[in-house]
Amino acid sequence: MTPYITYAVFAFLFGAVVGSFLNVCICRMPSGESVVSPPSHCPKCDYQIRWYDNIPILSYLLLGGKCRSCKTPISIQYPLVELLNGLLALALFFKFFPQRLFAEGVPIQYLFTGMFYFGVLFIFCSALVVVTFIDLEHQIIPDRITLPGIVLGFVFSFFIPQLGWLNSLIGIVAGGGSLLLIAWGYQVVAKKDGMGGGDVKLLAMMGAFLGWKSILFIVFVSSLLGSVIGVTLMLIRKKDSTLAIPFGPFLAAAAVLYVFYGRQIIHWYLNMGR
Repeated sequence: MTPYITYAVFAFLFGAVVGSFLNVCICRMPSGESVVSPPSHCPKCDYQIRWYDNIPILSYLLLGGKCRSCKTPISIQYPLVELLNGLLALALFFKFFPQRLFAEGVPIQYLFTGMFYFGVLFIFCSALVVVTFIDLEHQIIPDRITLPGIVLGFVFSFFIPQLGWLNSLIGIVAGGGSLLLIAWGYQVVAKKDGMGGGDVKLLAMMGAFLGWKSILFIVFVSSLLGSVIGVTLMLIRKKDSTLAIPFGPFLAAAAVLYVFYGRQIIHWYLNMGR
């Protein structure tokens, strides 16, 4: 195994280990519990999970998806979150650490720059994983994620020349303001609430991390995804237009798409028909 592949495997394992902690956040944040204590335990029998039963993905497979003590089935969410976060970390590794970066003679500051960008967007993507799973189950987006995220994204912008603090600040205002305007317009037309304040804060956080140029892309793609999937679900379940579908996961998916392919997609779109 080459050193580059070894680093890539380590990035995936690192992401999966963090994903294990994200599961704790997903389970405890909606009820306002601490994500630090008590230690991880079975919600059915309170069996304290040992370290060897807490190895990301692997422990779930070895235990057959059941608690070692009471044999209660463990939600597939746990290995899914670990796998997803591991894959996100791996994708970020390939984005910021191309193989040529490890060639001899490459200035060491490029590696440090890659590590910083990797760290910033890894925090961002991990936060989106937590938001997605909480919103899917509870239809809420915790302020404990978005409000610190807005501040953190803005602080990071001072150290990212490609972003810049002004771009980040405009992104916060544009992100939160655009959804606030859409929510107000929907309320005026439909005479009911169609979007929660959590979505507004989430898009403001995205603007803080990605800048104002990302907002139009994220709003357009998330609306497109939401419309397609929403209509499909209503047809399958034969429900009417009042079916409540959380919008946070669509925003998160659009933001991740922007992180990896946003500029390429925008460039392709602007050059269509030329």
